[in-house]
Amino acid sequence: MNIVILAAGQGKRMHSNLPKVLHPVAGKPLAGHVIDTARQLAPEKLIVVHGHGGDVVRATLAAPDICWAEQAQQLGTGHALAQALPQLASSAQTLVLYGDVPLTTPATLQRLLHAGRDALAILTVDLADPTGYGRIVRNERGEVCRIVEQKDASEAEKAIREVNTGIMAIPTARLADWLGRLKNDNAQGEYYLTDIVALAVAEGLPVRTAQPDGEWEVLGVNSKVQLAELERQHQRNIAAGLLVAGVRLADPARIDVRGELRHGRDVAIDVGCVFEGVVELGDAVEIGPYCVLRNVRVGAGTRIAAFCHCEDAVIGADGVIGPYARLRPGAELGPEVHVGNFVEIKNSRIGAQSKANHLAYIGDAEIGQRVNVGAGTITCNYDGVNKHKTVIEDDAFIGSDTQLVAPVTVGRGATLGAGTTLTKNAPADALTVTRVKQTTLVGWQRPRKGGK
Repeated sequence: MNIVILAAGQGKRMHSNLPKVLHPVAGKPLAGHVIDTARQLAPEKLIVVHGHGGDVVRATLAAPDICWAEQAQQLGTGHALAQALPQLASSAQTLVLYGDVPLTTPATLQRLLHAGRDALAILTVDLADPTGYGRIVRNERGEVCRIVEQKDASEAEKAIREVNTGIMAIPTARLADWLGRLKNDNAQGEYYLTDIVALAVAEGLPVRTAQPDGEWEVLGVNSKVQLAELERQHQRNIAAGLLVAGVRLADPARIDVRGELRHGRDVAIDVGCVFEGVVELGDAVEIGPYCVLRNVRVGAGTRIAAFCHCEDAVIGADGVIGPYARLRPGAELGPEVHVGNFVEIKNSRIGAQSKANHLAYIGDAEIGQRVNVGAGTITCNYDGVNKHKTVIEDDAFIGSDTQLVAPVTVGRGATLGAGTTLTKNAPADALTVTRVKQTTLVGWQRPRKGGK
């Protein structure tokens, strides 16, 4: 099987310098969704026809399994497919997809391919309002005889509700002849791929149809309004799948998954959460409202409170995170770790049962088990040129408002008094304080305005 994805259009109504097929849905380019679906069908050849912004399209979508064909002038869908013709395996079917129609499922396309085993097959859909679409014209026996475009249709033909989606399964051996016979004597002055239907009928080749499970599968994008509508439809589909799989969503209309969300049992997700990349949630994980998780693995039983941002991080089981915590790339938390409000962790490992509950920055650090990091603690890991490491061993207690000037090590069981600025290693099982002695000046008066 050949798969050709037509992705050459400019998309003038998008009002954007970005080629239309590169606009994102769920964080992935429109054409990226189509390519991923095509790969699930295991084609012998996967060809993308590019045109407007071709260099950007190729650079963005480049992959070893993709072949490219250029449509330098946009002269219609028939002309676009003709550009891919030299690369097609003539003994196989050719499935034609569109780079701005991202939600068609592999199951629907399999049905279409099955219908086209010994025929020309068209994916059609019945619409309550078919305005703008090519109509499927059938004869008195119900057989497809041609497709008429909206601008060329009579009033009777405009009343037809079954429309062409543009997606076809075509016998490749006949394609070169059909494409060579297309004419552009129509309202658009273009070479319509749909005109091959009348040619197939004239040659006595059956023309069959298949329909998608949902109308949303064939929705395309020509404007930012349609892009937003498609995004919401896609997110509704994802939310429905999560609910069926047992995830509790506080509001299915207020979740965004821009990648892959893997989950265990009894997972609960509050409103406004965004999941990007690959996110894994273990059993009984709870995600509070308005959290953003990007490429994060969360262990079973962990609770992430509201407004947390976590990226490229690992969170162990039975942890308590947030609210307002930020885990940056390289943060790795062991089991039963507590990270509280306005705590930022970057490129650091924190051992089991350790806590940093308030207003701390931990960067480039190795923290052991059962460590308490007091409010206002900072690892001073950057000297303006290089990053340096802080090591805090098991059972240490770091007092509030402490600065750890790396590289520095706090020994096992050590205690740092509040307000300490540590520039040398702190020995194990001892109290280290670098606090200036408190002094009171009796009789001192605060200056007043006017010198009085």
